[in-house]
Amino acid sequence: MRIAVFSTKPYDATYLGRAAAGEHDIVFFEARLSPESAWLADGCQAVCAFVNDDLGAQVIFVLADLGVTLIALRSAGFNHVDLAAAEKAGIRVARVPAYSPHAVAEHTVAMLLTLNRKTHRAYNRVREGNFALDGLLGFDLHGKAVGIVGTGQIGEVVARILNGFGCTLIAHDPVENPACVALGARYVGLDQLFAASDVITLQCPLTPATHHMIDAAAIERMKPGVMLINTSRGAVVDTRALIQGLKSGAVGSVALDVYEEEADLFFQDLSGSFIPDDLFARLLTFPNVLITGHQGFFTHEALTAIAETTIANVSAFARDGAPLHPVGPPRSG
Repeated sequence: MRIAVFSTKPYDATYLGRAAAGEHDIVFFEARLSPESAWLADGCQAVCAFVNDDLGAQVIFVLADLGVTLIALRSAGFNHVDLAAAEKAGIRVARVPAYSPHAVAEHTVAMLLTLNRKTHRAYNRVREGNFALDGLLGFDLHGKAVGIVGTGQIGEVVARILNGFGCTLIAHDPVENPACVALGARYVGLDQLFAASDVITLQCPLTPATHHMIDAAAIERMKPGVMLINTSRGAVVDTRALIQGLKSGAVGSVALDVYEEEADLFFQDLSGSFIPDDLFARLLTFPNVLITGHQGFFTHEALTAIAETTIANVSAFARDGAPLHPVGPPRSG
């Protein structure tokens, strides 16, 4: 099949090309998929898209008119896809349901440790000859209560790592994970998790139920000075409420690898320009906020698995008319 890959970075071309091994004709485009760029897929039967590509109804119907019959997401999340429009247009949608849970889980813990022990600030101080310890005080993770919201594959690995630190594990998920229970995790309601946790880490998908799950009301129910880590999806957190929580001191520190309006920021170099998002720019002014640019997935193992699964979806569709990991619109009843 001929595949149009949008939002291409050099590593995408490397890993997808290696996984395809000449089996498919791949055309790489740096442009994000949008109503203005969708025409680039002309002559292609499949489109490969990433998390910040526009896969709303307008784009989908343009793709259908161009002859596209498969959208192969190189991501697990699919909240940016209008699945009903895709079904109406006769386009199948596939995703990468899992790649390396260790990649995101380890990045989550790395952010937690960095934020707590302030190693990012210490690094810059020492390079300037400043060896003072004022302002670098952290706390022992051992014995602290960590609330894990979402205990799927990533949440389970986070639980395993933090269990090794001697943390008390509190969990919330509609479905209990036996592996987490075996580690000693106690499943509770969200309100109880908020009230009891010294650290809260978000590993849940973005759904209507989790959109702005962390809002002003949720922050009010948390322990004063709580540490919040989000490596799931940006819109799980209400940014305005988070800023108010930081200003009031209700939130002690925050680490974010995702942001609800990240599409115009992440995966590009803006160092020679300016930050167009005022809320994001405000977050950067807090010394107790650590942000990375959706980097959690970015390991060799994860990129290999993403590329191989993406190509496997395309190959299965070309061979059998159905991808290995399809995504469809929600069913009622």
